Amino acid sequence: MFRGKNYKESAKLIDRATLYDAAEAFDILVKGAKAKFDETVELHIKLGVDSRHADQQVRGAIVLPHGTGKTKKILVFAKEGRHQEALDAGADYVGADDMVQKIQKENFFDYDVVVATPDMMGVVGRLGKILGPKGLMPTPKAGTVTNDLAKAIAEIKAGKIEYRLDKTNIIHCPIGKVSFGPEKLLENYTALITAVIKAKPSAAKGQYIKSCVTASTMGPGIKINTAKQL
Repeated sequence: MFRGKNYKESAKLIDRATLYDAAEAFDILVKGAKAKFDETVELHIKLGVDSRHADQQVRGAIVLPHGTGKTKKILVFAKEGRHQEALDAGADYVGADDMVQKIQKENFFDYDVVVATPDMMGVVGRLGKILGPKGLMPTPKAGTVTNDLAKAIAEIKAGKIEYRLDKTNIIHCPIGKVSFGPEKLLENYTALITAVIKAKPSAAKGQYIKSCVTASTMGPGIKINTAKQL
């Protein structure tokens, strides 16, 4: 695989065999970021569970202390009487059956999060095969099916992220931007890893966190020692 000069320079700072303390990992990551744009910093957590089993699912949501560095666009499904309430709270788009049609017929996806009131889930359910694969389907567990639209919208705008397992039992989450600096990235990391540990299913056996790697958009992965959190 071709690697650019900046990637190779950053990789020189990292010993791939070493598990770094989180603070040191983010210090190295920030020093090694060479891109001309503000790179996103991601966390990839491999868990010792089997996501094929319902009792081993790991999923939830958390408001990061310093947000993600990205303001998310929100689509709200609500009855017409609550449309203005959602817009006043900061929603970017609001609709009901009309929005279902727009998504189905126009492939409308100019949003990052979908929120729905419980009485709209029958309508939103028709979009399951479209929103589900994109990770956009509202769920009570993520706080995106709720009657408290103002609170849900405020938390999302403040940097609320959803964490969930993919098919390979890995959680992938943004935890900020390189410009945050090591300390804020560390605080966001600590909040997320703590939430994931608390969400450990009772059916999980053996080692829960198999590995934890952080990387910036253009940078190499850095392995983090999570033993201190466990």
